Amino acid sequence: MAVKVLVVDDSSFFRRRVSEIINQDPMLTVIDTAQNGREAVDKALALRPDVITMDIEMPVMDGISAVREIMAKCPIPILMFSSLTHEGAKATLDALDAGALDFLPKKFEDIARDKDEAVRLLQQRVKEISRKRFLMGASARPKAPEPAARSPLVGSLPRPGDRQVEPPRIVPVAAFKRSGKTYQLVAIGTSTGGPVALQNVLTKLPGDFPHPILLIQHMPATFTAAFAARLNGLCQIGVKEAEDGDVLKPGHAYLAPGGKQMLLEGRGVGARIRIVDGNDKVNYKPCVDITFASAAKTYADKVLAIVLTGMGADGRDGARLLKEQGSTIWAQDEASCVVYGMPQAVAKAGIATESLPLDRVAQRILVELGR
Repeated sequence: MAVKVLVVDDSSFFRRRVSEIINQDPMLTVIDTAQNGREAVDKALALRPDVITMDIEMPVMDGISAVREIMAKCPIPILMFSSLTHEGAKATLDALDAGALDFLPKKFEDIARDKDEAVRLLQQRVKEISRKRFLMGASARPKAPEPAARSPLVGSLPRPGDRQVEPPRIVPVAAFKRSGKTYQLVAIGTSTGGPVALQNVLTKLPGDFPHPILLIQHMPATFTAAFAARLNGLCQIGVKEAEDGDVLKPGHAYLAPGGKQMLLEGRGVGARIRIVDGNDKVNYKPCVDITFASAAKTYADKVLAIVLTGMGADGRDGARLLKEQGSTIWAQDEASCVVYGMPQAVAKAGIATESLPLDRVAQRILVELGR
């Protein structure tokens, strides 16, 4: 059965354009459109679509208010369309706080390098977040199930030819125990669903957190400064957009700037951040693999690396390099991910040693560090 989509935008041209793209995929179908947030809420309640695409700035009721009301009355996966401006970034982050699961730039030329790739990406995002509709009946945010529960998301069953590896342990909270390893750095990589996931983890860490933290979030260049500022205002630790030459300090998190690559140079206490343009052939800027690989060279076995929700497999190769050096890799569990792509990649490769629900990641970090 095709995924049913409600398209919301005050521009008739954009509604038609998005609808045409969605309807090109036989697995997707636009069941209706709305031209403002009020209509969106009414049609969401009446039609119960599987996914909603939502503009932010609209008459009568804006997209953020519409997201908030839909999540309160009938939670549905929502994909926001955003302008790539500082104000657009702040509004998009507000929409994610309100319950939206993901966002894309409103200008399609900003989504990808060519039209066909942009079309595929939009269709893929809609299909990916639609899988969360099974878990959104009770609340806007999916909650981790009891340990014995199984997620209905696609992709958890082995396929013929898959290499069998030892799956990461799903560790009950009561069983959290410190491994005794020594760390000097925490590194977290994420993509789709990452802004909310990072906020969930970082706001639970104390101001005297003993190590620096690197954050690699797939995000446009105009968004990372606003996101870092938001996290800094919410967290006890300091959070900033990373700059070239930053010296890593305990109790501080450094968010890789969009459109750039974040590397490390030096060792231990004297390590510094290098921000470079990087190779244009790399799919992601910033790229989790690149930062993780640099951390492996700089800190060897002293890294605690965590791969959170996200589409694709970025982070798997870098995590493998970290593990080869003796560092520790954890992954978010399937049930609490918006998209179980990046964590699944490290789990299926046998790289992650533990699978953790999002709400327990911060607690597990603190136990591991002896806090």
